[in-house]
Amino acid sequence: MPVRISCRLFYYLTFHIYRLMLSGVKTLKDNQMSQVPPVVLSTIVCDRVLFDAPTRTNCLIGIRDCLFAPKYPVRIFQLFFFAEMTNGHDTTDIIVRLVDVQNDEKVLIEKKANVKFENVKSTVSVVLGFEGLAFEHPGEYCFQLIAAGQLLSSRRVTCLLLKPPQAGENAPQNPII
Repeated sequence: MPVRISCRLFYYLTFHIYRLMLSGVKTLKDNQMSQVPPVVLSTIVCDRVLFDAPTRTNCLIGIRDCLFAPKYPVRIFQLFFFAEMTNGHDTTDIIVRLVDVQNDEKVLIEKKANVKFENVKSTVSVVLGFEGLAFEHPGEYCFQLIAAGQLLSSRRVTCLLLKPPQAGENAPQNPII
C-alpha cells in the first residue's frame, strides 16, 4: 500500500534531512582532517641546511647516516633533521625525537613544531636543529617523525668507533670523520 504525503511535507522532510546530512558531514570532516597525518616524502639528517632565497630551494650539507668518534660518550655540536611532507591539512603538529634503539628506544631529545599546509597538494619542508647531542655508546640511534599520534618516518643514524691506526700501520691520507 503506497504512502501518500503532501508536497509540502515532502519538501520539509527533504530540506531537514539535507541540512542534517550537511552539518554531520562538516563536523565529521573537520574532526577527521585534524587526525589525518601528512605523507612523508623524505627525511635526512645532515650537518647544515642552507636556504637559497632566489630559487626557493634547500641545500643540505654533510648528509649523515653514520657518525664516527674515537671514544664514547661523544657530544655532537649540531645536527639538522630535514623532512619534506605533503597531503597535510591546515596546521599539523609534529614531533621529532632522537631515540636510542639499543636501549629500549629511550628518548634522548624531542622537539615539537607546527607545520602549515597551504593546501593538500603543497609540499612543505621542515628543518629542526639539534644542538649538543650526546651519544652514550656506539650503535644505532634514530630520528622519529610523529604526527597525529602516529610514527610516520624513522631515519637511522649509526654511531661507530673510529679506531686509531696501530704503531706498525700506515695512516690513511684523508680519513673519513
